[in-house]
Amino acid sequence: MRSGMVAVLVVGCAGLAGDAAAGEEKAAQKASPFFAFCMDTHDAKKRNLQQQAEMLKELGYDGAGHLWLDNVADRLKTLDDAGLKLFQIYVRLNVAPAAKPPYDARLKDVLPLLKGRGTQLAILAGGGKASDVSGDERAVALLREMADMAQPHGVCLVLYPHVGDWLEKFDDAIRVARKVERPNVGAMFNLCHFLKTEDEKNIKPLLEKAGPLLMAVSINGSDGGAEIRAGKGKWIVPLDEGSFDMLGLLKALRENNYTGAVGLQCYGIGGDAREHLARSLAAWRKLNGP
Repeated sequence: MRSGMVAVLVVGCAGLAGDAAAGEEKAAQKASPFFAFCMDTHDAKKRNLQQQAEMLKELGYDGAGHLWLDNVADRLKTLDDAGLKLFQIYVRLNVAPAAKPPYDARLKDVLPLLKGRGTQLAILAGGGKASDVSGDERAVALLREMADMAQPHGVCLVLYPHVGDWLEKFDDAIRVARKVERPNVGAMFNLCHFLKTEDEKNIKPLLEKAGPLLMAVSINGSDGGAEIRAGKGKWIVPLDEGSFDMLGLLKALRENNYTGAVGLQCYGIGGDAREHLARSLAAWRKLNGP
């Protein structure tokens, strides 16, 4: 999510239940919380925070994600007023040895605002060559520092793989989260970034590899990974578009006992956000069955 792109979460560190509905072709989850993020980056209506919260409430979403550490208090107030939840805040980490500061110093002031809310920090880590394990030692030290700072406030960190970053792949997030060895640190699965870097056949094995370290998930409408990597497929579109097997992903999450909320990635989707958010919510409900 460089300069804006990211995606979904879990309530606390363990989350709310994501069960599966039966059906001949359906392997969908039961009523997992569903929230939107990056819905504001390309909204033609340029809604303010209050208008975004009101729109999400009217449409039936459970809450929102928030980019970076700007205006967190205002985002919390507008969501609270609408009876919605702030699921995630996205934070950048720079693992380069010379990076000063390696993360936004405002974090220490934001964390008290999140106490008891079940909000996650989704960490995007740059500052090195993609997937370079030589950066692990410094990353682990910094993440332990952040995790220990967050722990008294009940805040969890989820490592957010992002194309082109040092932490680029889902497998990177699993590896690093395991090394951090903190109960409030886990990995996040982001469909859009996964399809840019991996084949769909690897989804299930990697979810199994992650096990309980999987603490957050984001989805979006998309074509298959081969088409996307060839520059011919739809990458981030509303949930009712694209050829990707979303039911198969939901089934794999269920089989992996994933118990978190699901975030909707909206980065780069233009036009009136209300229109594409309504379409995606209708698709989500259909995926989850009657």
